[in-house]
Amino acid sequence: MKELIEFIAKKLVVHPEDVRVRLIEGAECENYELHVHSDDMGRVIGKNGRTAKAIRSLLSSAASKKNVRANLQIGDE
Repeated sequence: MKELIEFIAKKLVVHPEDVRVRLIEGAECENYELHVHSDDMGRVIGKNGRTAKAIRSLLSSAASKKNVRANLQIGDE
């Protein structure tokens, strides 16, 4: 799932070399932190958060196939 987030984010941003995804495993769910260049925050979040919501939906769908819960947090460097 980490690779999925990286792939999507790199296609959206202007600075793909600055895309980093970190996995923090919890007891009940997997938390992913997506870090992008500060200039690319708007591209990843999208208008009214629509792009971020779409990425989270894809992540949730991929996680349900593995019977785990997954959360995504987006931040800049």
